[in-house]
Amino acid sequence: MSAATPRRRTSGPLRVGVLGQGRSGYGIHCRWFEQSPGKYRIAAVADLLADRRREAESRFGCDSYREHRDLLARDDLDLVVNALPSHLHPPVTIEALGAGHHVVCEKPAAWNVTQLDRMIAAAGKARRVFAPFQQSRYRALFRKTLEVIDSGVLGRILQVRITANGFARRWDWQTLQEYKGGNLLNTGPHFLDWAVCLQGFRKPDRVFCVMDTANTSGDADDYVKVVLRRKGAPVIDLEISSCDAYPSGETITAQGTRGGLSGGNGGLRWRWYDEKRTPRQRLIRSPLPERAYCREELEFTEKSWTPTKAETDAFRWMSRQFYDHLHEVLRGGARLEITPRQVRVQMAVMEECHRQAKLPKLPARGWPKGR
Repeated sequence: MSAATPRRRTSGPLRVGVLGQGRSGYGIHCRWFEQSPGKYRIAAVADLLADRRREAESRFGCDSYREHRDLLARDDLDLVVNALPSHLHPPVTIEALGAGHHVVCEKPAAWNVTQLDRMIAAAGKARRVFAPFQQSRYRALFRKTLEVIDSGVLGRILQVRITANGFARRWDWQTLQEYKGGNLLNTGPHFLDWAVCLQGFRKPDRVFCVMDTANTSGDADDYVKVVLRRKGAPVIDLEISSCDAYPSGETITAQGTRGGLSGGNGGLRWRWYDEKRTPRQRLIRSPLPERAYCREELEFTEKSWTPTKAETDAFRWMSRQFYDHLHEVLRGGARLEITPRQVRVQMAVMEECHRQAKLPKLPARGWPKGR
């Protein structure tokens, strides 16, 4: 599409156009912009549904469009947020970049490496920022986990288990492969981002994946098990299941040579022993006296962390961290912390998972009229 080059302003709130007024566009992005006066202002939204457009006009005092291309033709926007349904993320993001806009793209940014590379290339050609919305990188629980691991008290980390389980049935468009639904593409990007971060944003040497359709009404996955192995990095065991009637509540658990950690929404705890203060054990090849078993009482140090009241509201906290940083990128010239190149590793993993799983598909019917 062709459009006038957007005018760049150096003061005042960033003027934002939001594509899509569903759970994400309205419930996450617009609600955050509404609560962040001084940095962002909602200038326009686009949605096929007339009632959503009217609601946005009334609540945010913005313009609205039925067609996203009409919003992209504006020349007074500082940022466009692509919160359209998942299957529209790559093509519309490329359109928006081509129209000269900086773009935040909801997850999944894409579902294979080739598509993401096209998006990266479009951003480079347009000299615009392409920011994947991987806000879970800023989750306080994960930040604290990285802090503990990086401190070295747990020793060498052998494995990190990440779990996002519950028991639920679902029957909306997110259950359909044709719209790029399913647990891996919908919930997975949050936790796969943690996984590849813990492995240094390098492609795993080995990927093992099992996916299934169990409680869903559609044909996309609602059970996912992924194991990632890379030399020199911890093994990642990731599980995202809608079939777990007894979820543990522990989102992340790490096993190390001197201790470990475990935590979830309520906080984090970790324990370790001090090698310097612990007797060194020497290997004995002969039978132990009196048929004894190897037993010792290690003296552990244990600590815990509880999120603040602000950090407990995870979605609001993560959105704030993401968009405060993006403001520094667009206005202050800072570099993106969460880059498309990092997300590219995640895309490679998801692509391999879908190659291994090969779930049967329902006949494609096209996007429902008016949706």
